[in-house]
Amino acid sequence: MAPAFSNGSGRPADVLIVEDDPIIAIDFEDRLVGFGVTRVRSVGAVTQALEAIAERAPDFALLDVELIRETSFAIAERLVALKIPFVFVTGYGADARIPPEFAGRPRLQKPCSSDALEAALRARGT
Repeated sequence: MAPAFSNGSGRPADVLIVEDDPIIAIDFEDRLVGFGVTRVRSVGAVTQALEAIAERAPDFALLDVELIRETSFAIAERLVALKIPFVFVTGYGADARIPPEFAGRPRLQKPCSSDALEAALRARGT
């Protein structure tokens, strides 16, 4: 199923943020709403993210690579299976340990500019 995008803007209507730092999650939420995203949900752990996806699949996701005591790769696998676009977000840059099957996925370096975040939304993580 292809994602539904809001107002023909090319931006996703529903974005899931997986981020363990509440300050960063709030910053992403505020910017996404400012870009016209209709619904933004934030979770801080793999289990919460998988539950949120099962409850309602997002149109797009931002995945912090390194969460507290876990990584977001199980979430990425689920999103790939559902054909939902996503972007990895990392503070580790090129040093982030991304498995080979996700090496070609787009990444945002934390902290990321609003321009970079908006470009990721427009590209829809593909």
